[in-house]
Order: sequence, then structure tokens, then C-alpha cells
Amino acid sequence: MRRLRVLLLIHHYLVPPDDVSGVETSTQAWRTEYDVLKTLRDDLKHDVRVLGVADELTPIKQAAEDFKPHIVFNLLEAFHEVGTYDQNVVSYLELLRLPYTGCNPRGMILARDKALSKKLLQYHRISVPEFAVARRGRKFKLPKRMPFPLIVKSLTEEASIGISQASVVEDERRLMERIQFIHDSISTDAIIEQYIEGRELYCCIVGNERLQVYPIWEMFFEKMTDRQHRIATSRVKWSSKYQDKAGIMTGAAEPLPDGVMERLPAMCKRVYRSLMLSGYARIDMRLDGTGRVWVIEANPNPQIANGEDFARAADMADLSYPQLIQRILTAGLRWEPERMGQ
Repeated sequence: MRRLRVLLLIHHYLVPPDDVSGVETSTQAWRTEYDVLKTLRDDLKHDVRVLGVADELTPIKQAAEDFKPHIVFNLLEAFHEVGTYDQNVVSYLELLRLPYTGCNPRGMILARDKALSKKLLQYHRISVPEFAVARRGRKFKLPKRMPFPLIVKSLTEEASIGISQASVVEDERRLMERIQFIHDSISTDAIIEQYIEGRELYCCIVGNERLQVYPIWEMFFEKMTDRQHRIATSRVKWSSKYQDKAGIMTGAAEPLPDGVMERLPAMCKRVYRSLMLSGYARIDMRLDGTGRVWVIEANPNPQIANGEDFARAADMADLSYPQLIQRILTAGLRWEPERMGQ
């Protein structure tokens, strides 16, 4: 394996300390950054330079000129603390002619706008929930084709920001209250979706044109009551205390209805290609009681910390964590931005 010069882009407040002696790295905010850095440097033996990025692009250009990296490993999720600006940093890397890991800017834009992505998937005859968008500062009227229950989310935010049990609404009063909550507290437009009762499934994919699909993953809600909705709220995803209390865990999907497991990889590849994704991504789905699979959204550049869902799914495919990180590097080296749309 060729030794690479890798420029690791990290938010400046998530740069891991040089000495982690006595520190439980798995509980730190910089856990992913540490896992990737350690794997690149110690396991894969690449030459790594860490760059903590704040709110300026100039340091990236300077580091590129000084270090001359073969590739940039991009772990930035925002710029100026604005999540929708992350694709602009990737565009800047392309303008500098720097290979990079993760998704291209067009795919990031298409996937982040949940309404636009659903329109594209509908065009390709992929099942998505019925939806409508409530714009900030505009009057909203619920289309007649959308019966309750519904779920209300931010149109563009990721990581389940703004999603709670109250996001699932049963009547118009609660719908309007939740829309206003998204507008006021998250400062984005809201998307209202048909609520799909069922199992929460995930599919992790690495690649550009040739795609590697890892085993289908599932989120389990072992201790939740019948009155609670089995959805991936912010607490479900990020609060270990709540996960333990509610018996929430993830793992390889339990047996699926006849034919579903066989169809899912091909369907998820169609989603990936329809949204022009590259690098690596996770496709989120719901399986309803009739055996129908609905695509909820696609997530470019998902969490890749060692031991988290993406890495565990790869491990189920006999791919170690260092091998996964190397495959993400390889996909970045093979990505050709100038071929986009050809």
C-alpha cells in the first residue's frame, strides 16, 4: 500500500490532544477525529497533517501549498457554524484541485434538501413518504392528500436536530405548533411528511461508480411503550443515558419479509446514484407492516467513528476499521469532479 500525505481537516474545537493518556477517548466530542487520525497515522502508516479549521479558508490553501497532500480527509460538517456551508468547503477543495474524501458538493446539496431529494427519488420511482414544505414567513395549508399522523422536521438540518416525540402530530393544531417550533428554534423551513409506522433500517455504502453495500442495519427500541413513536429522535441518537433507559440499540437487521433483503441493496444503490452521491453515505429507510420499504433520506458523510454503526456494518462484511478508512481514502482518490453529470 502506497504511503500517502493526508491533510486531515477538522473543526478547530475538535482537534484531539497530542497526549490522551488517562482519557476515555470513546466519550469525547472529538472521538471520530481521534479514531480517524490514529488509524491513518498508526495503522495505515500514512503521513498525516492535522488542520483545525475555524472560519477562514486561507489556512487550507496554505497547508496545501506547504504539505502538498495527495488527498484531504474531510471531517468538516459546517463552516462559520452553518451546516449548509459544508458543501462550499468541498467546492473550494475542488477549485484547488485537491482530491478529498466524502461526498461531492452537488450530492451534498441534493441530499440535504429533504424535499428536493424526495422529488428526485419520486421521479426514479423510489417510494418516499408524501410531503409538503412550510416556508418561514409564509402561510401554510396542509394538502388534502396528506392525512394524519404526520411528522415535522427541519428541511435541511441533519443528525435528528429538532426531532422529538412531539414531532409526530395527530391534528392540525399540533401540526401548526410544531411547524412554528422548527421555524423559531432552528431557523429553517419545515418539511411535513407522512408518518410511516414501522422498522427503522439503514444501509451504508462506500464508492463512486462502483458501490460497496454493507449489511442492512436496524435500530431496535426494546423498552419503549406502545404510546411512544419508534423514531430516531435527537435523544435516541445522542443520549447514552436515554438509550439505556429505553433499550435502544442498533445491529444487523433481524429477518425481513421474503424478498425484501434481496431488493434493498439494489434500491439503495439507485438512491445513491439518483442523488449523485459519492465517497460514502447512509440511506435511512422505514419498513411498514405490509413489507413496503420507504426511503426517508440519504445522509452523505455520516458518522464513521470506530464502533459506530457505519464501522460496525463494514465489520459485518469482514472489513476492519483501518480497511474501511483506506477504502474511503481510495474512493476519494478515484473521484473525478470534472466527470460529474457526464
